[in-house]
Amino acid sequence: MSGPGADAAAGERVARVVVADDQAMVREGIVLVLGLLPGIEVVGSARDGEEAVALTAALAPDVVLMDLRMPRCDGVEATRRIRAEHPGTEVVVLTTYADDDSLFPALRAGARGYLTKDAGGEEIVRAVRDVLDGRAGLDPAVQRRLLERLLDQPERHAPRRSASTGPRDAAAPPDGLTEREAEVLALVADGLSNQEISARLRISTATVKTHINNLFAKIGVRDRAQAVRYAYQQGLVRPSGDSVT
Repeated sequence: MSGPGADAAAGERVARVVVADDQAMVREGIVLVLGLLPGIEVVGSARDGEEAVALTAALAPDVVLMDLRMPRCDGVEATRRIRAEHPGTEVVVLTTYADDDSLFPALRAGARGYLTKDAGGEEIVRAVRDVLDGRAGLDPAVQRRLLERLLDQPERHAPRRSASTGPRDAAAPPDGLTEREAEVLALVADGLSNQEISARLRISTATVKTHINNLFAKIGVRDRAQAVRYAYQQGLVRPSGDSVT
C-alpha cells in the first residue's frame, strides 16, 4: 500500500505502519501522505478498532496510527488489546482531541505517542521513529500538558519515609535505587532512548535494559511514561530537563 517514499534513507529501518480511522477521506489522506515520505511503509488501513486489532494480528506492523473515536471498538480499547496481545507493536494516537479525557486513557492503555490531526507528515514520521527508538512520540502541546499534570500532583508519589530513620537523605536515590539506576532513570525522563543512554554512559544497551528492568521493579512502574512521571515527582529531573542525580 505504500508509495515511492517507502524506501528508507541510507541505513534507516523502514517502519511498517497500519492506519486506523473511521473517516474514509481522512484515512486515505493519511495513507497517501505517509506513502510519499521516506522510512514509512503503510501495510494496511482499518475502519475501526476491531479491524485495527485484526490487522495487527495478521500483519505484525511496527506501529499503528490510531484514531480514538471509532465505531464497534474505540481507539483506547483497541490500543489496550494491541499492547496486551501484540507487545511488539507500538501505538501512536492520531486524533482531533487533546483533552484530558482523551489523552490520559489512551496513554494508560499503552499508547507511546499522541498527536493531533493538524500534525504534518514529518511530525508523524518523527513520532513513529521516536516510539520505535524507545522515546515518547508526543505533540509539544501534549508534552506541556503532561508536565503540568506532573507538577500539579506531587503528593501522589511523594518520597516514602521511615518512621525510625526520619526523612531520607536528599542525596540518596529513593526506593532502593542504586546511583547508576537513578542516573539511567533521569536520562529516561530526559527522553533518551536506550541507545542514547548507552552512548552517554558508555555501557552496553543490554546493560541499560537490565538497569531499566531493575529500576522499574523497584519503583513499581510498568512503562517509560510512568517512570518519567516518577522521576519528576521524586525530583530526579527538574522541569527544565536538567538531571539532579
